[in-house]
Amino acid sequence: MEEVSVQQMIFLFVGGLGLFLFGIKYMGDGLQRSAGDKLRDILDRFTTNPFMGVLAGIVVTVLLQTSTGTTVLTIGLVNAGFMTLRQAIGVIMGANIGTTVTAFIIGIDISAYALPILAVGTFLLFFFKNKKVVYFGQTVFGFGAIFYGLELMSDGLRPLRGMQAFQDLTVTMSDIPLLGVAIGTIFTVSVQSSTAAIGVLQSLHAEGAIELQAALPVLFGDNIGTTITAVLAAMGASVAAKRAAASHVIFNLLGTTVFLILLIPFTMAVEWFRDVLVLEPRMTIAFAHGIFNVSNTVIQFPFIALLALIVTKLVPGDDSVVDSKPKHLDPIFLEQSPSMAISQAKAETLRMGEVAIKGLEQTREYLNSNQPKNAEIALSLEDAINNLDKKITNYLVQVSSQDITQADSNVHSTVVDVVRDMERIGDHFENIVELNEYKIANKVHLTDQAMEDLNEMFDLTVETVTQAIKAFEDGDVELAKKAMEKENKIDEMERVYRKKHIQRLNEGKCSGTAGIIFVDIISNLERVGDHALNIAQEVNHEE
Repeated sequence: MEEVSVQQMIFLFVGGLGLFLFGIKYMGDGLQRSAGDKLRDILDRFTTNPFMGVLAGIVVTVLLQTSTGTTVLTIGLVNAGFMTLRQAIGVIMGANIGTTVTAFIIGIDISAYALPILAVGTFLLFFFKNKKVVYFGQTVFGFGAIFYGLELMSDGLRPLRGMQAFQDLTVTMSDIPLLGVAIGTIFTVSVQSSTAAIGVLQSLHAEGAIELQAALPVLFGDNIGTTITAVLAAMGASVAAKRAAASHVIFNLLGTTVFLILLIPFTMAVEWFRDVLVLEPRMTIAFAHGIFNVSNTVIQFPFIALLALIVTKLVPGDDSVVDSKPKHLDPIFLEQSPSMAISQAKAETLRMGEVAIKGLEQTREYLNSNQPKNAEIALSLEDAINNLDKKITNYLVQVSSQDITQADSNVHSTVVDVVRDMERIGDHFENIVELNEYKIANKVHLTDQAMEDLNEMFDLTVETVTQAIKAFEDGDVELAKKAMEKENKIDEMERVYRKKHIQRLNEGKCSGTAGIIFVDIISNLERVGDHALNIAQEVNHEE
């Protein structure tokens, strides 16, 4: 009988935990899809200073249901130059507060209604075609799964309070808080979710299997454990990503240290809240978690600049960050001197060209190294190109409403066309990054010959784009002609390599999938060449 109950305990706990994790993920996906790309916009637009960053971090984390997701989004924005490290630290602090919302939701004991909630979610998912309703259904279903998973976990954990070994462990944890911190950290790292770890802690406390004094250090450990996910995400990533992850770790380690020193008054404060507000055990843990993260943010907020400085010293290296905010588009020129405004727009377009060249180089690097950090930087650069495209185009539209000379008008239309070509170059290298991601995910192997051909074509394409942009900068017709000759070579290369590829396929040297990826990459490179040709032709008006 004992054997069965132990098995039952394990099954209920593991199954409940699985359902709970699925619920969090599914609910977060539903919320994210409802919000669409608004999340990035929230982070980009509202993080003007660290305080706004904290608020944006809270909102986005509540919608994503994961602080790691927010941290990863933030890292992407720092890489693309949309956000400074100081703003990012604000967002990460906010993300920590945002995770406490889930603990509060769990604290409201509605597990009795978990099954009807699941039923409503399923009904919305299966009987409606409207996407918004389906996403809402997904959110509701995930919400129900969280509570049903919790209930199963609680059932599995209930017998623990009667087990002597477990009682001894909790007594030891009360005496040695660091043991609790270690247990919390290890458990969070294993399930890769602090929300789930805190959910388990809430269930244990609710079942009377762990006292408040032993539970609080575990709670601190959960907060340290959640930073590990960010560290793992940043491992192969850029310097900016590593710094953001490091600031997350330092923030939580410092907070835990402060609260371990103040453990006795903190426990008394939580008990006071519990008695005054007549809190259920689950809600007591949620309050403790909330107080911990809010106080931690309040204490450390004034030292954000110092934290940024420490992290910059700890993680040395150059930021591969591009500043994607325009530098030359001063609105004052629009009224005062449209001619100056056009040359400002040209200067900004040349910056955009530098970003495009860097993006191509990072894409080539990614093709050879398969390192996620190269993909991350390339996609950040593509983001920066899109941002500059919007800003320059708007600026040029405003210039065109002014009274300008014929010569200025010619430069104006040239810049408009060049900006469009640069933006398309960004799209093509983004396609190549995605093709390489597909190649890695599906373990597709390109032959050495194919890689050699790709590298040769890539080098020529980068040279052609660089020459075309230089010719545009200096108005150098000779250089423009050279770029056009190179573009002819790219077209020729594409034809030759296609034939060689078909030959390899016929000889069975490469798979069909590898062939498709190869052909798609060279056709994207050929299109990049076409856009470089357009830029060169703008310079060489005879063509």
